[in-house]
This record gives sequence, C-alpha cells and structure tokens, in this order.
Amino acid sequence: MYDDEPIRRRGRLAPFIALAVAIVLAGLFVVLAGADASTNETASSPLLARPAPDATGELADGTSFDLARRKGSWVVLNFFTSTCVPCVQEHPELVRFADDQERLGTAGADLYTVVYDETDRSTVADFFASRGGEWPVVFDDDGSFAVAFGVSQVPETWVVDPLGVVRQRYIGTITADFLGRQLQVLREAG
Repeated sequence: MYDDEPIRRRGRLAPFIALAVAIVLAGLFVVLAGADASTNETASSPLLARPAPDATGELADGTSFDLARRKGSWVVLNFFTSTCVPCVQEHPELVRFADDQERLGTAGADLYTVVYDETDRSTVADFFASRGGEWPVVFDDDGSFAVAFGVSQVPETWVVDPLGVVRQRYIGTITADFLGRQLQVLREAG
C-alpha cells in the first residue's frame, strides 16, 4: 500500500550527507584555527598625528609609569593579556623586536607591554618568566590607559615618536621585522 522506497533512499544518503557536512566543518575549523590575525597594516585612529593622550599606570615593580615622561624616545606600546591567543602567538616576535631595538642603543625604541583587562599580576609575571621579555610591563588596573588610546581589542600596538606624537596603530599581531621596518621609515621621515 505504501511505497517506502524514498525513505530507504533517504536512509542510505544520510551517512553521506553527514560525512559531507563534517568534512566542510572540519575544513572551516582548520582554516580559521590557522588564520593569521596579523594585519601588519596601520589602523586608523583620531589620535594619529596628535600628541599622545595622558596615560599612566603602574609598573610591575610598583613604581608609576607616565607616558608623558617618555618624551625624547621612540615608544612602542603593546596592549596585551596573557589569555589572549594572538597575544601569546605574537610574544616571540616582541621578544625579537626588543632584542633588535636594544642592539640599536639610544636609537632604538622603548617597548612597553600594557596589561589590559587583567589584574592577576602573578599570572603576567609567570607569563614573562616562562616566555621571555625583559621590557617594562605597565598594569592598567582601572582601564584608563586603554580608554585613552581607544583600544578596541588585543593585541594592539601603538608607536609614539620622541616628541610625544602618536604615529602608528596596529590591531592584531605584528612581526618584529615589520615593526622594525615601520620604525625605520618613521625615523627617516623625521
């Protein structure tokens, strides 16, 4: 009376459909998991080509940090949290960048990590102890440093020139080579 042939056909196709969906999802996962968050491009900001905002924080040793007192040097601010996967991936590049800048002596830039939205200082200290990085770490406990710069996500990196003017903003991971080249271009441009 009833023809159950279509039901049997659908039943035979179901495993193939499920397999096709699984393959597509697995491929999407692989692509997204391996995606490079690096833009290596300047991001826009109303702060570019303007004096850096007043920004203060506390260094890991308990002393205060005031960005305005850093005039006279190139300053690179890297906003970071130890639980941010792109931040963790970027960290070896920052270690290399800091080493490169140290070799330049007084012509090199001063790198500062600004800890964003993370209050457990021991976690941050453990992160740097296990992964390297001898540059100063600024804790932005109340978030005012990040707000002053309009930080939208981490990692986010800013370059401030020796006159205290914001010159570059990068959202996402950056490489040591790219940041070094950008600083060289900025130095040569004056």
